Amino acid sequence: MLKVGLTGSIGMGKSTVAAMFADEGIPVFDADAEVHKLQGSAGRVVAAIEARFPGTTGAQGVNRTALAEAVLGDDAAMKALEAIVHPAVGEERAAFLAANAEAPVVIFDVPLLFETGGQRAMDKVVVVSAAPEVQRARTLQRPGMSEAKLDAILARQVPDADKRAQADFVIPTDVPIEETRSHVRRVIACLNEVEVR
Repeated sequence: MLKVGLTGSIGMGKSTVAAMFADEGIPVFDADAEVHKLQGSAGRVVAAIEARFPGTTGAQGVNRTALAEAVLGDDAAMKALEAIVHPAVGEERAAFLAANAEAPVVIFDVPLLFETGGQRAMDKVVVVSAAPEVQRARTLQRPGMSEAKLDAILARQVPDADKRAQADFVIPTDVPIEETRSHVRRVIACLNEVEVR
């Protein structure tokens, strides 16, 4: 089994590319989706988050806006949150691998792959990228996003140029969508060749 990390900074179109891999029949582990599930109304990390960050949860689970306000710009708070969430995500990842043990290639969709050193556990890394002005325009369209919040998020992320320099493959998303899909298919063909060898 070839373990492939899929990453990209905020607003780069990583979710779209992950969906394209899934459309091609490649199993995809979506770390963000797992976090949402773990922090949802019946999520198993909700109680621990409330205990550490009082007032950030409710009947629907974690209030992501309140939690972001509690941790953004505070390294100690962010580390405390990661200490709660990362082990739970790791357990879900292990279950995903067990369920897809026969798959020749699996994708790990991890937004902070380089930031957490996760690339070291991967056989190959795919970085999704777009021009900075496209990234900024996309991200500022998100509900609750502001220039200041975006800048704070970007400050915590490895710069796009550094990610691209460390990637085995780069998939552009500031091109027509079918062109992006063609890149995805070419990456899959390359990965299948690696797996066959």
